[in-house]
Amino acid sequence: MTELQLDIIKLESAASKLRAIAHPMRIAILELLNDNNKMSVTDIYKKLNIEQASASHHLNILKNKGVLVSKRDGKKIHYSLKSNTLNEIVHCINRCNEE
Repeated sequence: MTELQLDIIKLESAASKLRAIAHPMRIAILELLNDNNKMSVTDIYKKLNIEQASASHHLNILKNKGVLVSKRDGKKIHYSLKSNTLNEIVHCINRCNEE
């Protein structure tokens, strides 16, 4: 029984991450971070041509769901993908768009 519960917990965690990713702007953020390794909020909102508040909102969702990590560097906070597995998800999304 314990193994089944652990699997359910892992599946719920994965589903939560996928729900966080399932937004066009968040996918765009993941693609940027996949290409650039780490970026500040300023870099992200300027590159995507969105408001700073919008970028911060999406970054917080991704960070809270364990998709991104952040590191403070002086006044700036740099975001990056939490794991290489997320790189594979971004590549998979891109391959789906090619078909």
